[in-house]
Amino acid sequence: QVHLVESGGGLVQPGGSLRVSCVASDSGNIFSARTMGWYRQAPGKQRELVAFITVGGRTTCVVAVKGRFTISRDNAKNTLYLQMNSLKPEDTAVYYCNAGDVPFPTWGQGTQVTVSS
Repeated sequence: QVHLVESGGGLVQPGGSLRVSCVASDSGNIFSARTMGWYRQAPGKQRELVAFITVGGRTTCVVAVKGRFTISRDNAKNTLYLQMNSLKPEDTAVYYCNAGDVPFPTWGQGTQVTVSS
């Protein structure tokens, strides 16, 4: 079982930057053995995967955030990061972390990112 806690969200102006983090508490090396991803859910929309990172460190971002967002992980700390630059109002959403292939059944509470002037 994996417990996920996201943090680092907030209000930022368009063009600004923010880094969100996710700490995974698990019963035994589950985090380090899985592809992990960042998802987001905007008001009235479905949750979507925006970036993922494999066990070996290979990263993939969706077109909408490519070149602006960077996903990384620290397996020693069971922590996943998402560095977000050049933020746009359409990036406003609740951001969640979870496994990037088959999500764990329990999601964290997410962290709200609001991009507005």
